[in-house]
Amino acid sequence: MVELKTPSEIALMREAGRVVAQALTAVRERAAVGVSPKELDDVAGQVIADAGATSPFLGYVPGFAKTPYPAVTCISVNDAIVHGIPGAEPLAEGDLVSVDCGAVLGGWCGDSAISFTVGAADPADTALMEATRRAMHAGIAAAVPGAKMGDVSAAIGEVGRAAGYGLLAGWGGHGIGRSMHEDPHVPNEGPAGRGLRLRAGLVIAIEPMFNIGGRDDSRLDTDGWTLRTTDGTRAAHFEHTIAVTEDGPRILTAL
Repeated sequence: MVELKTPSEIALMREAGRVVAQALTAVRERAAVGVSPKELDDVAGQVIADAGATSPFLGYVPGFAKTPYPAVTCISVNDAIVHGIPGAEPLAEGDLVSVDCGAVLGGWCGDSAISFTVGAADPADTALMEATRRAMHAGIAAAVPGAKMGDVSAAIGEVGRAAGYGLLAGWGGHGIGRSMHEDPHVPNEGPAGRGLRLRAGLVIAIEPMFNIGGRDDSRLDTDGWTLRTTDGTRAAHFEHTIAVTEDGPRILTAL
């Protein structure tokens, strides 16, 4: 069931979203060659705790998982697309890092993701990240009252396909509110003019995930969580929680 949020509820979600933005900012500032994903996860965890919030990731058990998620962030490096478990191996020069983070504050959730390179960036990685971020903002711009969900999906997918990138088949954004994952599903590709009609009060997470290899498939790592590209090419991931309002889309997970 799709639940619309009131303006006061959206304001509360904005507070949760601000915590997520602060955590991701702190992670980005700490990230460097020689720093491990686990250290970055600790940084995010401290920001979340200091804000009086909790993590919706820690202990989460979706239908595909056999074990609870063990961290407060998903940190996916290089060929890892999403759901990477933060480990102790230090980041190396040129690693492409995607960090997905959530927070629950006052019973409301926020969810956002960023990608960046530590050290010198390969131009191909930079182009991939720029296109993924651009696709996210294209999807956000399409999320206006009266539009269809397919308009959002088409806007995202068109950017990725035009650049020759692969999309992670079957995965996309989602509704969000008191739970991190709610209806509706937000596909990262699809025909414009179809699907759910968007109404003011709808809050969704828009999150394109593109890979350089141009493939849409993935493989599940032995950890039971990490989704990797099947050809070993690199992936990027950007996400914002946004509210559909009469004044246009409002990003809830920006600083």
